[in-house]
Amino acid sequence: MLSGSLIGDQSGSDIHDHVAQIFVDIRTFNEIADKYVEMNVAHPFMEGNGRSMRIWLDLILKKNLKLCVDWSKISKRDYLAAMEKSVTNSTQIKALLQSSLTDKINDREMFMKGVDYSYYYEQENEIT
Repeated sequence: MLSGSLIGDQSGSDIHDHVAQIFVDIRTFNEIADKYVEMNVAHPFMEGNGRSMRIWLDLILKKNLKLCVDWSKISKRDYLAAMEKSVTNSTQIKALLQSSLTDKINDREMFMKGVDYSYYYEQENEIT
């Protein structure tokens, strides 16, 4: 328990339920993309956070919209530029994500491709 904090005297289960409810309440693509951008602003470090955020994005899209991102359709250069701009204008990242949505949510190859691209986006060498 974290007495005296914003969490107060809530149990771990209560906190989990509260956090889970926040993500249940975001139902549209725009709401999900807005939360993705907020997470980028709050945790702007590519290594680790970027991968975690992309996995979260696919999971919440899968759960709430029965869609996921085909990351192979988004170039590294376009993705990184859009994420950088998303701090002040999320139009570009939303357009990239929306144009790359697929309903192949149970396709293991699609999931693994997403993981591979996640590492590729974070490599510091060439941007293509």
